[in-house]
Amino acid sequence: MEERPKALLLKFPGTNCDSETARALEAAGFVAEVLPISRANETVLEAAHLVVFSGGFSYGDYVMAGRLAQLEAERKLGDSLMRFRDNGGYLLGICNGFQILTKLGFLPRGSLINNTSGRFICRWAGLKREVSGNPFLKGLPESFELPVAHAEGRFIAPDGDAQDYLGRGLVALTYTSDINGSSSAIAGLADETGRVLGLMPHPERFLWASNHYDPDWRGDGSEWGWGYMMFKSIHDTIAAEIAGHSP
Repeated sequence: MEERPKALLLKFPGTNCDSETARALEAAGFVAEVLPISRANETVLEAAHLVVFSGGFSYGDYVMAGRLAQLEAERKLGDSLMRFRDNGGYLLGICNGFQILTKLGFLPRGSLINNTSGRFICRWAGLKREVSGNPFLKGLPESFELPVAHAEGRFIAPDGDAQDYLGRGLVALTYTSDINGSSSAIAGLADETGRVLGLMPHPERFLWASNHYDPDWRGDGSEWGWGYMMFKSIHDTIAAEIAGHSP
């Protein structure tokens, strides 16, 4: 029997998208485990292929989004997340998880702050895939949609850095319209290894075609949404690596 890729979802007090993200990962073929950060250590990371920081409001976002989760992850795991990545593991941060990965230093320098509207937004967002070979995104078309739900989703970078990230292939996704004021319309970032991805949209909320507001959105009869294709992309990449050949 072939080994199934293992996804470990680190849960912080206040995160609330763990179950639906685990369900999406399992639909794509992963074995998924939700683990409270209080039980996390380097040993549990060694058994995983993908570590996921789910969306929600870790510690209520009382200080700033993701800040307390960053401190607790550093306290519990130290440098082991970096070693996990360097040893071939993958990291995914969705919404609040994107904020956490940014604060942990896994993604290009910048911050996620309040939307320019000053309000929480919950809507569908048009997205453009800016890179072709990213293992999380290679199964997706150049343009697609995912739901967003955030109050602190505006990515800002030091002057000139956002365009530099675009030129270096570190911007994974951009919005097709200005929904929150992000620098260069950035919706998702990757690191230079391609093994870390952070994005504000919620792929786990578009698992099934029936999740879309238009019942005929694809027109080909497929039961799967674009979120499923994102999880399937990284699953297939890891499965190929486990099998010992390039995806």
